[in-house]
Amino acid sequence: MNHAHQVYRARRDAILQTMRGKSGGGLALLPTAPEVPRNRDSLYPFRHDSYFYYLSGFPEPEAVIALVAGPDGDRQLLFCREKDDEREIWDGFRYGPDAAREIFGFDEAHPISALKAKLPEIASDRPALFTPLGLFADWDRQVADLLNEVRGRARTGVSAPEEVVDIRAALDAMRLVKDSHEIGLMRRACAISSDAHRRAMAAARPGALEYEVEAELAHEFLTSGAQALAYSSIVASGPNACVLHYRDNNRQMQSGDLLLIDAGCEYQGYASDITRTFPVNGAFTGPQKAIYDLVLAAQLACIDAVSPGMPFHDYHRTAERVLAQGFIDLGLCEGSLDAVLESGSYKQFYMHRAGHWLGMDVHDAGLYQQRGESVRLTPGMVLTVEPGAYIRPAANVPERFWNIGVRIEDDVLVTPAGVENLTAAAPKSVADVEAACRALRA
Repeated sequence: MNHAHQVYRARRDAILQTMRGKSGGGLALLPTAPEVPRNRDSLYPFRHDSYFYYLSGFPEPEAVIALVAGPDGDRQLLFCREKDDEREIWDGFRYGPDAAREIFGFDEAHPISALKAKLPEIASDRPALFTPLGLFADWDRQVADLLNEVRGRARTGVSAPEEVVDIRAALDAMRLVKDSHEIGLMRRACAISSDAHRRAMAAARPGALEYEVEAELAHEFLTSGAQALAYSSIVASGPNACVLHYRDNNRQMQSGDLLLIDAGCEYQGYASDITRTFPVNGAFTGPQKAIYDLVLAAQLACIDAVSPGMPFHDYHRTAERVLAQGFIDLGLCEGSLDAVLESGSYKQFYMHRAGHWLGMDVHDAGLYQQRGESVRLTPGMVLTVEPGAYIRPAANVPERFWNIGVRIEDDVLVTPAGVENLTAAAPKSVADVEAACRALRA
């Protein structure tokens, strides 16, 4: 068992301790994600469930973790696919229970085919069952069947768990604060994605199609060791940059367009999330630069506002104030700053939050508010900082600003001293962006 897998075992130990503290013990069951058919004879690439992977590091489908916190001690079990020489010829390597138990640090490992038979025995006389509820419909049915099976054995002297607890609340709190192993993986994911954005800036040019730039991003991700996209890449030029979740990536780019790219890779289960906006022809126009400078000022102010102990939502309010004042100065909003903020007129051009948690999922687990109060930042949390401005054609908008969409997004780690910008290597200042756009142009 290597260091990484020791980390996973320690996380399972922490969950067992939580189970004892909450219900005096019990059984925790976590399935990985099901495989999903793409079409008649093909599956989508398998991606593990994040909760399952957080506690196991086990990459294969058809697997379930069982954690038992009992009066006679704790047990950590894994159910997984058996070794199968014939299936490995077709589908590739399988660990099998024996290797999985040793490598991933479980006390026991059994074939997944034995799960249905073994679970009633494991679940009997446990005060509580901890499992993700509502995550997978088929899993919910299996949990209901398990409880009914144990209840049906009442005449033999056993009892079913009296309490069913959604384990995700405890796991969300753990996942919100990253350990050193996770931070190392996220630094690598962010480094790969930063290089990909620099590559995209150099590759984009008038006449090219958005998906050609998307291909450059994918090339950098895969050749640098990333296993997948963290989310579908947004490569949005011209008016498409004003569509927050643009996905088509098929427009031919024109000289004078801005290109907004929101893209990040996943590296060993951890996401990165970067947005950069740059001129396709390598030079900002006056109105484009005005909007870009405003968004950059808001983004830098937001990063400066992030620090340990700060309520999460404070940096969003910073973004609102800087952007609203900028919209007033540019003639896009009318009235005093307080009036514009109170009326919400600035939301015509800035309508989303300034960021979100980042980790195994691009919109990662964890609460933003508890008992009516914003969660306070602590060292180890990772969040995005991504204000933007989206100026769609409208009667109240000067034509020189039409179809200018700008978002600038970095991934920041909260540290004891403040923050570490994990994506600082991606060009961001006007001078650095224009220089990156000229990198491969003679």
